[in-house]
Amino acid sequence: MMNNKINYLLSDEAILAELGKRIAQCRIERQFTQVQLAEQAGVSKSTIERIEAGASAQMSSMIRVFRILDLLPGLEQLIPETGPRPMDLLKLQGKKRQRAYKKRRVENKAVQKWSWGDDT
Repeated sequence: MMNNKINYLLSDEAILAELGKRIAQCRIERQFTQVQLAEQAGVSKSTIERIEAGASAQMSSMIRVFRILDLLPGLEQLIPETGPRPMDLLKLQGKKRQRAYKKRRVENKAVQKWSWGDDT
């Protein structure tokens, strides 16, 4: 039996063919005809035929088809949102205070202005 998992060893064409086959299976499981799916997704029937045959399609057409087949949540797993890297988080935090300091009392001394030549 042939392994149908998508991996690095498959050509682009083989991956497109596998995706097309899986989309066709989803469509059939959800009891859509190609015409019904095309109408609801706002694409042509020939676009659905091309996708299911493993031909290249515009990303916007694929998203429309995924939306109707309720496959959009899978895109979140496919390309998860990235967050800041741990080192970036540390840099953003800056230095955290380790202890509280007592306020120093300021004595009331008259402040004298210093000017050049006063130090001699």
